[in-house]
Amino acid sequence: MRGLLQFTLDLFDGALGSTLATPAAARQTAPEVIASPLVSGPLPPADTPVQNAFRHPRATREVRLKDASVAYEFMRGTRRTIGFMVGPEGLSVRAPRWVALKDVDTALQEKADWILRKLDETRSRHDRSEASRIVWTDGAQFPFLGEPVVVRVSGLRPASGTAAAVLETTPDGDGMARQTLRLSLAHDASEDQVRDAVQVWITRQARRLFIERLDHFAPQLDVRWSKLSLSNAATRWGSASTSGSIRLNWRLVHFRLPVIDYVVAHELSHLRVMNHSQRFWDTVATVMPDYPALRRQLKDQPIPRW
Repeated sequence: MRGLLQFTLDLFDGALGSTLATPAAARQTAPEVIASPLVSGPLPPADTPVQNAFRHPRATREVRLKDASVAYEFMRGTRRTIGFMVGPEGLSVRAPRWVALKDVDTALQEKADWILRKLDETRSRHDRSEASRIVWTDGAQFPFLGEPVVVRVSGLRPASGTAAAVLETTPDGDGMARQTLRLSLAHDASEDQVRDAVQVWITRQARRLFIERLDHFAPQLDVRWSKLSLSNAATRWGSASTSGSIRLNWRLVHFRLPVIDYVVAHELSHLRVMNHSQRFWDTVATVMPDYPALRRQLKDQPIPRW
């Protein structure tokens, strides 16, 4: 739709993307050079051992950066600069059509420290996430609003064919509240059935909570939202468009309420400022003055793998 803008909040908070201006000499190079599969860039001396290896599943080129071998996804387009993005799958590089491969290799070497640091951070985050993968059986545990919830299968088959789910909160011996989600499923229910029943419950809670928080912050920011959609995106926490449409990842309900509030305020603030300029962050700060700490929690805290 012409004139409709959208801004997103990535799971990696956009901090994993970088650009590098292409050299003036390269901009004068007219012929397009097509990358051949897994052509390596400049390599260190042969006796330098490879300590680390990173490989994008759609890798078409490979480069040696310090003591690491990095196979990356490479694409050309109409952009004006060489761009780098480190995501869950690895490194992606975008370059103008007229930039020679040797200039791409040079840019990679210049950004080596940044690329390797982000690849290490992403791998570490993935490892922590894998360690928290949920096995969906009786006794499974997942975080809800930052607190653990234990899943219990009742042994009763749902009469309607759809499992009912009831959250119970009871004090334990230490005076702390224990949360149990009881599912009306047979004891022999499959992992998929248990997972699906929990997901139905948790997405309902997410929609109810997100609407409540949107309605709470919108008047404070002097904006109006028009539509809420739940997302299951692998790389994005939320997005907002100038039409007032808000999209939020239902997995946010794994976090504490202040972190959820930060994302809600972030997206609503985009209805006033559709970029990440200082004016945008000043807008967020009017309702979430501690947003930098909450932003770090969103970035650093692993969420369970479903």
